[in-house]
Amino acid sequence: MLRSEDGYAKIESLVPGGPAQVDGRLKVGDKITAVAQGPAEFVDVREMRLDKVVEMIRGKKGTRVRLLAIPSDATDPSRRKNVELVRDEIKLKDQEARADIIIRKDENGEPIKLGWLTLPSFYADMDKHQKSTTRDVLALLKRLKKENIAGLVVDLRRNGGGSLEEALSLTGLFLKSGPIVQTKDYNGYVRISSDPDNGIAYNGPLVVLTSRQSASASEIFAAALQDYGRAVIVGDKNTFGKGTVQTILPISRFASLLGSHSDEDGALKLTIQKFYRVAGGSTQLHGVASDIILPSLSDLPEFGESALKNALPYDEVTKAKYTKWSDTHSLFIDQLRRRAEDRVKNDPEFHYVMEDMDRLRHKIDENRISLNEDVRKKEIADDKLRKETRSKERLARNQEEPRIYRVTLDTVDKPNLQLVMYPGKLAEAKKNGVAPKVDPEAAPDADSDLTGSGAGSNGDNNKEPAIDPERDEALNILADLVDFSRGPKTASANHQAPTSPQ
Repeated sequence: MLRSEDGYAKIESLVPGGPAQVDGRLKVGDKITAVAQGPAEFVDVREMRLDKVVEMIRGKKGTRVRLLAIPSDATDPSRRKNVELVRDEIKLKDQEARADIIIRKDENGEPIKLGWLTLPSFYADMDKHQKSTTRDVLALLKRLKKENIAGLVVDLRRNGGGSLEEALSLTGLFLKSGPIVQTKDYNGYVRISSDPDNGIAYNGPLVVLTSRQSASASEIFAAALQDYGRAVIVGDKNTFGKGTVQTILPISRFASLLGSHSDEDGALKLTIQKFYRVAGGSTQLHGVASDIILPSLSDLPEFGESALKNALPYDEVTKAKYTKWSDTHSLFIDQLRRRAEDRVKNDPEFHYVMEDMDRLRHKIDENRISLNEDVRKKEIADDKLRKETRSKERLARNQEEPRIYRVTLDTVDKPNLQLVMYPGKLAEAKKNGVAPKVDPEAAPDADSDLTGSGAGSNGDNNKEPAIDPERDEALNILADLVDFSRGPKTASANHQAPTSPQ
């Protein structure tokens, strides 16, 4: 998995059993500077869009790709390593739904157990029907409910969409019944797609965490839950804003009239439909606006449908008939927003985020990189000093970390769960010379090397846990929502740890 950092495609994690991990030469933290197809010349990928870099690295099974990378442990920034890999088919376990059981203290110092559901995409096996996002999430929710969670966060920050059918059925897990999304075709006909199942898998307090990277099916899910008053939407100002449907038409179907039947004739990608919320507005261009906005590096106007050329405009259709989640139940949006704003204002981690946002904004506006060696060395030294300073400040704060237990599809029915070690305890362990076991599926972090000797330094090829202020504040908001929803006389939930954690 790659992420963009300072113009480079930085390796964030290696897929277990994949060609790169089996080869062993590429490490977490390496920065890819160029890509070559087989014996062809290298193509410089610095400052290239991440999806374009990924497209160049991917290819047919058995073909070769060469990567030129800066080693993560390189003291000389001019050092490079040339790695040739043979492409192979891999199963992306990190693209499956997974969950966390988080035990932390509320503002009164009382323990509270919260659930976290990470959904990388709305995946489905279109041919064999062996894989289903909804089926996987349902299994995870059953385990979370068994553990008596008081509330749930659904994390869609890196979910670019996927199957419409899965988006509909997954949304239905949190609603009683009713329409989920409206679709208008090229001739103006509007079709309403509804919840395919009247059952509810989870009816407790719910927060949906989004970003500018949340697109398409993610926006359908978040928009429906927002329109029904079912969930509090938290994250970037807006989601991506992709409210259109495309289809692929092979040119050979038409070229056959001219005597050509080759599959190499190419294809046309045509937009044929637009999505609309049950409240009537389109998700196109505007996306889904957050009820509570949190500072983040992805919240820039350059990210999203509105930044693309020839984007279709926003419009509306007639509101569908639907019943709100509850006329008497409030989501306490105003109270939650005030509390969140106060915490963000006083949170050093969000101060770091806002400093990084200012620096990123300056880089984008300036749109240039110095070729002066002394200037570049000073920039590298400044970055290193800033990271070291933040690391020391984090250790000095010595904040109490929550206990987090990971639930995957492989462990959902097992009594023993993996304890995830997050930044504070990880840094403390490293300081004491201990190489702690870290869960490989922890979320990414822009400052992942702040906790000590850098990503992958504990001897494996997996990323370290994240410093993620958005995650932490989403949990704060959920805890507040749980508190408000209980009312003054309701007893607290069960706070026992998951069964026999490892």
